[in-house]
Amino acid sequence: MKVKEIDIAGRRIGRGHPPFVIAEVGINHDGDVSRAEALVDVAVDAGADCIKFQCHITEAEMIPTNMRPGEISDERLWDIIRRCELTGDEERRIKKRCEEKGILYLSTPFSREAADRLNDIGVAAFKVGSGECNNIPLLEYVAGMGKPIILSTGMNDLESIRRSVDAVERHGCPLMLMHCTSMYPTPYEKVRLGALRELEDNFRVPVGLSDHSLGIYTCLGAVALGAAAVEKHFTVSRKWSGPDVPISIEPDELRELVRGARAIFLASGGHKTVLPEEKPVMDFAYASVVTIAPVRAGETFTLENTWVKRPGTGPILAKDLNMVLGKKAARNLKEDCQISHDDIRD
Repeated sequence: MKVKEIDIAGRRIGRGHPPFVIAEVGINHDGDVSRAEALVDVAVDAGADCIKFQCHITEAEMIPTNMRPGEISDERLWDIIRRCELTGDEERRIKKRCEEKGILYLSTPFSREAADRLNDIGVAAFKVGSGECNNIPLLEYVAGMGKPIILSTGMNDLESIRRSVDAVERHGCPLMLMHCTSMYPTPYEKVRLGALRELEDNFRVPVGLSDHSLGIYTCLGAVALGAAAVEKHFTVSRKWSGPDVPISIEPDELRELVRGARAIFLASGGHKTVLPEEKPVMDFAYASVVTIAPVRAGETFTLENTWVKRPGTGPILAKDLNMVLGKKAARNLKEDCQISHDDIRD
């Protein structure tokens, strides 16, 4: 079965199309809408296809808790989410800025209320995070809105992902899966790029990488392996505050990720053959059969008087040296003379 494509706001995503580069803000704005707008400008300047935020309405997505987010931060999760909330008006403001700048705005809902807000402001698609991958009630709710869904799959195995895929596809929503390892940062040996093909083979939908490792190496590796999309946390500066900032790339790295992903895509595919454009180089890089000493008429061509030298413009190329050796010269030849078929007799 052929792997499907997905269309988001007219952008085709899948094999055969340039990788879809998602600049992930998450909550790196730290609840400051002016920082959020600065991040939009950075993503646009870098050439990203999409900028993605998170839509948090704290009371709707979680109960009061003193839980801390593992090793990500010593601050209470409740306090982090509360501080990083944006109002509906602020999110509309950010989306409008994205539209003015010509970059696609996406956001991740963590509750029904957040999904409703994003739907009301007219998002072109939904990005569902790894934590909600097996949250079938929320996934069904989002899928019921009928828009394309990008689904991250960290912390889920194939059986769990299959339930989620079935839930989305029951609603007929276009779907893309994102392989993800939910470790912050992710050690390179835990990234597991091999899962990209595994997900594609199992679900026949576009597959990308949502990456939490340091730097851009693994994203570029994913593109080389055929990833349809790459998603990476970014920030204006790692001096900014925020739990995701330490694993985020800075503007120059984001720009290099975009440039590198497109270059690798262009370099992918093809098959081994000689290109017409290689002919000028062949002329000087190949070698021809030549005399390396004067050869008299009737003298035998041997390794003492015959060898191969550049350029490759002679009648007989180096690969055919043995065709000449042992034959006799039909005429007198000077040293460094490119041998032709007329110069040879049995």
